[in-house]
Amino acid sequence: MTDLHAPANTETPDAPTPALTSEPGSSPAPAPAEAGPRRRVRIDHLRRVIVEARQHTAYRFTVRHSAYLTGGARVLSRRAWDSRTTARHERMMRIAEAGGNEELVQKWEQRAYAFRFARHRRRVELLQMAINAPKAIATASAAGAGTLLLLGCMLAAATDDLNDVLTPLNTVVSFVGWVAFIGGIVWEPMLYSLPLLALAGVWAVGRNRKTAPSWALPADTGELDVLPDENAIMRALGKLSIPQLNAAIKEGWTPRWVQPTTRLGNGYHTQLQLPMGVTVEMVNAKKNVLAHNLMRKPVETWPTEPPNMPGVLDLWVADQGSLNGVVPPWPLLTEGVTDYFKGVPVAVSQRGEPIIGKLMAANWIVGGIMGSGKTSIVVALLLGAILDPLVIAEVYVMATNVDYDPLKPRLRTLVKGDDPEQLRAALDALRALSNEVTERGKLLEDLGGESTKLTRELALKDPRMRPKVVVFDECHELFMSKDYGKEASELAIRVMKKARKVGITLIWVTVSPTADSIPRDVTRNTSHRVAFAVGDQVANDGLLGSGKYKAGIRATELVPGQDVGTAVTYGFTSKPFEIIRSHYVARDPEKGIDEVTPVVERALKAYENDDGVWEVPGTQPVDHLADVAAVLGDELRMLVQEVLHRLAERTPGAYRDWGPTDLKKALEPYGAEQYKSAGRMVISRDRVHEAILTRLAEDTGDEGGDEI
Repeated sequence: MTDLHAPANTETPDAPTPALTSEPGSSPAPAPAEAGPRRRVRIDHLRRVIVEARQHTAYRFTVRHSAYLTGGARVLSRRAWDSRTTARHERMMRIAEAGGNEELVQKWEQRAYAFRFARHRRRVELLQMAINAPKAIATASAAGAGTLLLLGCMLAAATDDLNDVLTPLNTVVSFVGWVAFIGGIVWEPMLYSLPLLALAGVWAVGRNRKTAPSWALPADTGELDVLPDENAIMRALGKLSIPQLNAAIKEGWTPRWVQPTTRLGNGYHTQLQLPMGVTVEMVNAKKNVLAHNLMRKPVETWPTEPPNMPGVLDLWVADQGSLNGVVPPWPLLTEGVTDYFKGVPVAVSQRGEPIIGKLMAANWIVGGIMGSGKTSIVVALLLGAILDPLVIAEVYVMATNVDYDPLKPRLRTLVKGDDPEQLRAALDALRALSNEVTERGKLLEDLGGESTKLTRELALKDPRMRPKVVVFDECHELFMSKDYGKEASELAIRVMKKARKVGITLIWVTVSPTADSIPRDVTRNTSHRVAFAVGDQVANDGLLGSGKYKAGIRATELVPGQDVGTAVTYGFTSKPFEIIRSHYVARDPEKGIDEVTPVVERALKAYENDDGVWEVPGTQPVDHLADVAAVLGDELRMLVQEVLHRLAERTPGAYRDWGPTDLKKALEPYGAEQYKSAGRMVISRDRVHEAILTRLAEDTGDEGGDEI
């Protein structure tokens, strides 16, 4: 029965389309207008089927675990290929070449050469072993049989039974038979289980690397990856809600890792080329979200842009809670002296490396809110300075502060208070320094020439050229004074511009680092800037420099009362910034703790004799050959970097700043300099010992030549 309500020419979507006929030589007949809508209906229907299939639990389970197997096999195959060939080396060379790092390219070339050489040697050894195997087996069998017969003869002689001659041999045969019996029982189950164990291992690798398609993976449980590898970083960046970045990811952007994620100190470091339209500033604007996505605090996450690599995201992520650990004790707490011209230890970096505070040709500005740890780093710096008997130290505190009182016996001047009298004393000190830098410049010209900087030798020649460290704490009180502020600003800038060559170091400490409290030219001419926890962007840039907050270098992310002693710094290393944790030399009279006074007493012993006369202890010459021989010990050869590291640990004052070139210059005159072995630069113990013996023979010959 026909439905009277149905249209006359209605076709179902599944109805076959009638063939369109045309005569030979004629143009094809146009398709009906209904063909387009029917095709779209079929495509939409197919998409719905695929989506429904993907959402089906059994289908997703099958695809996921199948992808784990294939992906795991691919990962293991690549690992095996990398371990047997130089594919990894070639890959790292391409990455380093893309980043323009020629030194790293050369290092990986050397590693590839060493790998090929070692592989060739192993293959030759295996070939030689295969040639020698029959002879070795025959020899071992004959020796074993002879040993067993000898034992049998000894046993037969002891028991007076000739049958015991073969007892050891029979025992070995029985043991081999038992091993074969047990092996026959275990062999078949093991043979069947090995493929299953291999599949389980491949599946585990694929599951760990998440080689399945994203739609087939289990639903996200909300757990974030603690390890900031490439996958975790890409997931974290994809959740920053940056439209340009989201569009690039949606369009299939393939990230280019300029520097793969590697372990660096107490954290992880990576460099990533950002897509077009995305800047590092955009990522910094979402830094709090990025830190959350990486399961870190904002102060533990540092995205910056390298100076010579525009468009590259340089990301360093600290270990969780790395700022909460105990800072190592100050290295000079119980022993040791310092050298003003080489710097003093004041802190450790967030990666755990020692931070040396430079004094010669350096000026400091230290700022932060009250209780953030400003005084701790200044006291460590001052204690290190006064352990050099050449240094003259002065402190002017424009507040009532007892932090510097234990240092008073070794200070030439200590002024405390914010009354006009104390402010005037600080201003007079700046006036005297202004005149002194001019006089020192003339003396320096007479002692060593126009372009010469002050050195320790020149300072020893003339007491008027002794290094000087001057601290102005709470300096905003001086610069904001209506009576003295303008003149103090002009004098401070004048002294700072001239003091770097003549051995005068100025240290400015403030709780209010703004343009009104600290003249901008003072900040611009400061080489070492230390920002503890500050309240806002103005204070941040007032300490670290203009634009630092926008570039992601922010002390505002330090939490007052929690990140005490932690600071963001500029000028300490070649990096754009450095996170440091200052050493704390404790002094708490209520608890009976005083680590400052013993250091001051040690400094006084080197500074004065029993009559109170200033004197400088003599310095012993450094024997580089003997020091290198000592650190080599029983090692026949040692890498150059390892030798330098051990020398710096043994005698930091002499070798802290040494590099491979310095070591070569010291050993080359004796013929004991470094040479290349297996693609790496090493120092030979035999060469060093031979050089010492040759030098000793020459010295003995010279002494004998003077005799009559």
